[in-house]
Amino acid sequence: MSLVELVARADARGLAASGLACLDRCLPLLGADDDALRPLWASLTADGAEWGTQLAAVRAVLPPGPADDTEPAVLVRRMLDDAPATRSDEEALRAWADACSSTALHVHHLLDHPGRPYEGPHTLADRRAGRTDGTTPLVEAELRRQTTILELLAGHGPAGLRQAVEISAEGRRVLRAVVSRQARGAV
Repeated sequence: MSLVELVARADARGLAASGLACLDRCLPLLGADDDALRPLWASLTADGAEWGTQLAAVRAVLPPGPADDTEPAVLVRRMLDDAPATRSDEEALRAWADACSSTALHVHHLLDHPGRPYEGPHTLADRRAGRTDGTTPLVEAELRRQTTILELLAGHGPAGLRQAVEISAEGRRVLRAVVSRQARGAV
């Protein structure tokens, strides 16, 4: 099943976790602590009533703008700013999770190819629809993580959250290494 289909079929918890996981993997671009989103992850195990409170707390702790003004950092901050205030509005969550999926893939593409838009026969939408030939390793890994998380949550419900957090932590470490390597190369 393609990433687009998985997002379309996800329930509210799966959508919130999917969007949150995309944001979590991109945290290094905001200069945020690895545990910055832990309260939001914890709120996903409950009925969702704490989501808005925890989201406000996370927004208050993270810097109001990105650590730098690069396009990837601005896009990641927008993911946080656009998060729905409640978990009860499934359509708002679906739109956010879908946007986070696209944004995270775009961010990974930009880190692979700074300043270069998607080119060639496959667009970002094509990648999300399952056409991955010619995909760079960083984007391909992000596609795989997104798909795995949605499949875990669809198959295991709340029990899949722990694995989703672990998958996101792995992706965050990879992205942090890429950002660090690029920063060393720019100096």
